Amino acid sequence: MSSAMISSMVVSMNTGKQFLGNWCSVKDRTVEINSRCNTSAWYNSSRRFSLLVKTKNGMKDVPLINDTAMKLGNENTEDFVTFLRGRFVEDRFVYMQNFFVRSYEIGPDKTISFETLTNFLQETSLNHFSSCGISQNSFGATPEMDFRKLIWVVTRFHVQVQRYSKWGDEIEVETWIDVVGKNGTRRDWIIRDRCTKEIIAKATSLWVMMNRETRTISKIPEEVRQEIVPFYFNRFSIATEEMDHQKIQKLTDATAEGILFRVTPGWNDMDVNQHVNNAKYIRWISESVPREILEDYKMSSMTLEFRRECTQSDILESMTSPSSKVIGASNNKCVSRKPHLQYIHLLRLQENKTELVRARTEWHLKQNHN
Repeated sequence: MSSAMISSMVVSMNTGKQFLGNWCSVKDRTVEINSRCNTSAWYNSSRRFSLLVKTKNGMKDVPLINDTAMKLGNENTEDFVTFLRGRFVEDRFVYMQNFFVRSYEIGPDKTISFETLTNFLQETSLNHFSSCGISQNSFGATPEMDFRKLIWVVTRFHVQVQRYSKWGDEIEVETWIDVVGKNGTRRDWIIRDRCTKEIIAKATSLWVMMNRETRTISKIPEEVRQEIVPFYFNRFSIATEEMDHQKIQKLTDATAEGILFRVTPGWNDMDVNQHVNNAKYIRWISESVPREILEDYKMSSMTLEFRRECTQSDILESMTSPSSKVIGASNNKCVSRKPHLQYIHLLRLQENKTELVRARTEWHLKQNHN
């Protein structure tokens, strides 16, 4: 389809013509899109939505995945404008952003990757701060933070996944922040299926401030606190009893069963604060997990403890081992298919073995193996 902007839409119905802004909420309709590609969208009584594209050989019927266009067609103009950029809900304390799962965001099993899911969380968080009007540079720093050369860094991150979305699915992500102690901030997320409102994932995280030049942890200045305190919202996405509070064991060369050597961050792994993006750690951790686990199981939760930042000049090692819950369950390193597995992980510098990230993951058998 051409990248030309849609200039107008003409809606035809059996009973006449009706215009509702740019969208019409009727069930049986033909939508003619006046653009360079000369296309029409047709939604028939069999509840199948497709595009009729004019080609040299006539009109070609091109299906749209998961009735995406039909769902958009049922939105009013105001909802459509805010659909992709997000909006505030619940008295401007909670920010909601919508996403489509695209083909390049899924893995071999045709479901969204864990890394992509965390990217959605990060994108919603940044847009939240920007929409609050307190982000100086649109990357989460307030004016007082920017003046004091402070940035946000995450110290602990916990995600629980109930179900993984598929290509073409629509999801909505809600996020909010709250205070933790004297110098910490908690950010929570809830991810839902946009159509059914089913909760498909939940996440929580702890953040502190770091000086972007000295790279040392800083207290929250009172001036910064006054900027963000109006947006604190005392709600937990994950109940306290469901939280992962256990200390993550330290892996060593003697206890690790899988080690991936020479993980080298590239330029595209860096974020705007000149350290490795948080989602990249998840990829490196997963790459040291046994192949049979990745094929037959799906990660249902992950807890990360960040101990040191990673830069482009670092060379890492990724280490993985079954935790005490499943140690002894393997036979000649062939893990039997159990309904629940748990692994612990470590990312460390190759040169001096300094720890960067400790992690714990839980895995459940994929549905097609039940």
